[in-house]
Amino acid sequence: MDSEMRLEAFEKMLQNVNDRYIDTVGKMEKLKAEGKIKSVTYNQLMADKLSLQKMLSMYEIYGLL
Repeated sequence: MDSEMRLEAFEKMLQNVNDRYIDTVGKMEKLKAEGKIKSVTYNQLMADKLSLQKMLSMYEIYGLL
């Protein structure tokens, strides 16, 4: 894989992580508005959010955001 392909793959991955983070937060807000913050789905979304947030933080630390 050459440098250009690696960069393109990275950009796609970064966009995917960011999109998933935004989607996850939106789903959590909807469940919260419905009073379902103690549901299994909400807890799973929270775990996903934290994982995605950690990835985005690492990108930020390395100056990639």
